Amino acid sequence: MNFLARYDYIVIGAGSAGCVVANRLTEDSETSVLLLEAGIPDTKPEIQIPAECLSLLGSEVDWGYFSEPESYLNNRKIFCSRGKVLGGSSSINIMIYLRGNPHDYDHWQSLGNPGWSYQHVLPYFKKSEHSSRGASEFHGVDGELSVTDLIAPAVVSQRFVDAAVALGYEHNPDANGMQQLGSGLYQLTIKDGKRHSAATAFLVPILQRPNLTVTTGALVTRLLFEDTRTVGVEYLHEGTLHQVMINQEVILSAGTFDSPKLLMLSGIGSAEHLKAMGIPVVADLPGVGQNLQDHPVVSVAHEATQDLHTASTSSIAEAGLFLHTEGNLDAVPDLQFLFGPVVLVPPGYAHSGLGFTSFVCLTHPQNIGSVSLRSSDPKDTPMFRMNYLQSEADVQKLVIGIKLLRNLFGASPLDEFRGKEIAPGADKQSDAALVAYVRETCSTVWHPVGTCKMGTDPMAVVDPELRVHGIEGLRVVDASIMPTITTGNTNAPTIMIGEKAADLIKVERTSQSIANKLNFQV
Repeated sequence: MNFLARYDYIVIGAGSAGCVVANRLTEDSETSVLLLEAGIPDTKPEIQIPAECLSLLGSEVDWGYFSEPESYLNNRKIFCSRGKVLGGSSSINIMIYLRGNPHDYDHWQSLGNPGWSYQHVLPYFKKSEHSSRGASEFHGVDGELSVTDLIAPAVVSQRFVDAAVALGYEHNPDANGMQQLGSGLYQLTIKDGKRHSAATAFLVPILQRPNLTVTTGALVTRLLFEDTRTVGVEYLHEGTLHQVMINQEVILSAGTFDSPKLLMLSGIGSAEHLKAMGIPVVADLPGVGQNLQDHPVVSVAHEATQDLHTASTSSIAEAGLFLHTEGNLDAVPDLQFLFGPVVLVPPGYAHSGLGFTSFVCLTHPQNIGSVSLRSSDPKDTPMFRMNYLQSEADVQKLVIGIKLLRNLFGASPLDEFRGKEIAPGADKQSDAALVAYVRETCSTVWHPVGTCKMGTDPMAVVDPELRVHGIEGLRVVDASIMPTITTGNTNAPTIMIGEKAADLIKVERTSQSIANKLNFQV
């Protein structure tokens, strides 16, 4: 066992939130931060090439998790990609920048989380952003994260938008602006034709700060406590176990699967589950690992009649559409469509030949899953079940989405590109056939959230300041704190969470400093 230096803060996980927190806390040269990442450096060349994102799935930079057999998906195990690399999943995702719907955050606040309304979080979105569109009410230009329009979108992607408009949907060039409903080309986290991950944006520019230490290949095995006060962490690095102590806090940013896993390994979670695993209970928090939410998807794919001329600077998803299936313009969209000039059919995501695909994504499904420990061995993967399509209403919405896409793909703007339907396939026309197709192919677009949810109810894990209930010196800062899933891709909201958390930490430390000075004077 090696006992190393003491740091003010230890951040566990260099993903979308962890990189932001490490950046913001080390702006103060007197604040020391250790950033521990279980994955490897982000040197794999394919990471930087936007069009190569699919090649990263299942590679050495992906944890490659699988769910337990899903009861409502014919007992299939669902592959869930998670970044095992600096930048976390922002280094392997499809780079779509979507903040979600303003109602998402107003709803968080209504659940007992003051300070998390859209009005409160919008400044943090803008703080991170360097928008190619310039400064506005909704966009920032002084941030580190490059948010750009597509440099060379495929013509077929623009035709998808044209087809949506032809069917009566509104053209919306900015789903991060005044409203989310409608169709348009997506904004992406790309800079100079390369992926702009959280590591590239927030970590690489500050690696020379003397008060920041970054260690990759560091698997944190447990948190260290004195009673209920966090005092440090234990981690495995190059075969040696290390312990490092803190002056202030541990910030857990390991993600929706691994943050609850580490809490449970450390004795924080359901007392019944911990005892079954032989782990001493530090805090009985039954919500740890519960409330798992995600966006299930199915796809409609066609062969293309000509070369679609995709660019290496593009993501596999270039265009989109948000709508409400009942046509309610005042409601939060319940379906999101992600269109790209590739053939991509879940659950295997096989892609070959000329073609185009759109995913039908349920933005607010009713399924709730959970994460638990497979064993008390930190090297074991977390055990989780999504419970996709537990609700028949979710199945029916996906069927509606398939029908809507078939109408859209049949519109005249796509005439010159449309070949035969690959999926679901021309033989699947009845509702019963489409329901079977949904259950046979439904998968994920890798947006798991919610397993350390924020709130004050008995199942909440962290409070509105992201401090773990009943534990001193410990916060969770990543997508796992979301009480409900956002309407759309989750990377931008996770970066926002990192921004807001860093401010919460700074404010608390300043308050402590003032209080200490006052006590000293007395």
